Amino acid sequence: MDVLSDVVAAMRVGRPHSARTYKYAPWGLRWARSDEAGFHVVLRGSAWLVPQDGEPVALAPGDVVFLAHGLGHALVSEPGVPTQEVRLLPDGTWSGVPPKEEREGCPDTVTLCGTYRLDRDRSHRLLAELPEVVHLPATVGSHRSLRAAVELLGMELQEQRPGTDAIVTSLLDTLLLYILRAWWEGERAAGRARGWSAALADPAVAAALRAIHAEPSRAWTVAELGAAGGLSRAAFARRFTALVGEPPLSYLTWWRMTTAGRLLRSDDLSLRQVADRTGYTSEFAFAKAFKREYGVAPGQYRRGAV
Repeated sequence: MDVLSDVVAAMRVGRPHSARTYKYAPWGLRWARSDEAGFHVVLRGSAWLVPQDGEPVALAPGDVVFLAHGLGHALVSEPGVPTQEVRLLPDGTWSGVPPKEEREGCPDTVTLCGTYRLDRDRSHRLLAELPEVVHLPATVGSHRSLRAAVELLGMELQEQRPGTDAIVTSLLDTLLLYILRAWWEGERAAGRARGWSAALADPAVAAALRAIHAEPSRAWTVAELGAAGGLSRAAFARRFTALVGEPPLSYLTWWRMTTAGRLLRSDDLSLRQVADRTGYTSEFAFAKAFKREYGVAPGQYRRGAV
C-alpha cells in the first residue's frame, strides 16, 4: 500500500480545480483564507508570492509553490501593487481571474493555479507538518516528473480538447502527489528530514505504515507491526512514536476512523460493511467508536456529507 497516496485520497474531497491565467503588469490577485490547499506555477515571466505571514517569495519561470494550509496569500507582479480578490465559484469557475486579453505582444506573466478541497477535520500529520509555503524552484534536471505533469496540465487547459475535464482532474491529483514527493525528497537530500518525511524514509516505520494502510481491519499488535519492519516490539514502538508522533495502535485507531469517514462519505456500503472494513466486530462497537471520534453517529455523518 502506498501510504502517501492513501493519505491524500482520504483527505481530499470534491473535485480539484485549475486555471491558466495571462497577466499584463501591473497586476495583483488575492486569495482569502479557506479550507482549500492550492498551488501556483509560473509558466512565463515572473511573479511574487506574498504569504499571510512572512516575506514575499520571488518566483521565476518553472517555479512551483504549494500552500497546504489554506492561509490567505497574494500573487503579484511586484510587492505593493493593488490586488483583486479571487474566489472559486460553485460551478468551478473563478471570479477575479483575468481572461486572456487580446493585446499586442505576449503577456508579461502566464501562470497555472489550482485548488484542492481538504477535510480539515481529519487533517493528517503528513500534511500538517508542511510549512506555510512549499517553494520548489526550477533547477536543471530536478523534479522531472513534476515538470512533465505541469507541462501536460498547461497544454490541456490551453487547448480544451475532448476529454479535457477528465484529464485535468487526473493531472491535478498527479501534480499534488509529485509536489509532495518532491518536497520530502528535497528535505531528505538536504538532511532536514523529520516527522513524516523521516517516517516514510525509515524502513521499519514505513513497513508498519504500509501494513496498517493495507489492512486497517486486521487486529494488529505492536509486536506484529514491529516484525513487519524487522524490529523488536519495544524498539519499534519507540521509533514509531518518535517519528509519527503517536504510538502505533493510536495511529491505527485514528486511521480506521479516517477510513470509515471516507467510506461513509463516498460509498454506499452498509454500516455493517464499514465496520468490517475498519476492524470492528459489530456495528454497535463501530458506531460507538465513530461517535466518540467524530461527535456524531455514522448515519448522521453520512447524511451531512451528502
